[in-house]
Amino acid sequence: MKDINNQLFSPASKITRADRERLHGHRAALLWFTGLSGSGKTTLTQALEEKLHQQDYSTMILDGDNVRAGLCNDLSFSQEDRSENIRRIGEVSKLFIEAGVFTLAAFIAPVQKDRNFVRSILGENEFFEIYCKCSLRVCETRDVKGIYKRARAGEIKNFTGIDSAYEKPLNPDLVIDTEIETVQESLTKIFQFLRDKNILTDI
Repeated sequence: MKDINNQLFSPASKITRADRERLHGHRAALLWFTGLSGSGKTTLTQALEEKLHQQDYSTMILDGDNVRAGLCNDLSFSQEDRSENIRRIGEVSKLFIEAGVFTLAAFIAPVQKDRNFVRSILGENEFFEIYCKCSLRVCETRDVKGIYKRARAGEIKNFTGIDSAYEKPLNPDLVIDTEIETVQESLTKIFQFLRDKNILTDI
């Protein structure tokens, strides 16, 4: 029984990340899109994933919809729970990277130290912070769900940009000005960045 337990809980795998990347035919990396609600994070990750999928990349999008609904449905929107939310997302992203999957994360992640934590557990060549730059004024005009309006009315507490601060990235790997750039222009910029970093190199 002891030998069986050792096999079940052994942290080592005979299949390495390099093996998995060769199977997929490409490198794995995490692109973390940060910015205010309405800044275009989800729009860009969905458009980018579609393009990558067309080029036979194995991809996964992580965002508030699929994370808060399951993995983090026990968390509130207090600052402590928001940090825990990002920590869990970082650890899940690390697992996807180990699986050789190109991962796209779309989260406000308003605190710089939380984003830095994710970078620290992945590494400089695996975590890339993309800042979706857009003013609060423009983000509010894109508020089709009315969440900014509800936050202004006090119906939603601790809403980033209204009564909770957003810490802009100090040194993002890439800045996308979604206030003036079209989705196609943004994608072109992102793909050029990925090529420059040799992230899209075939294996």
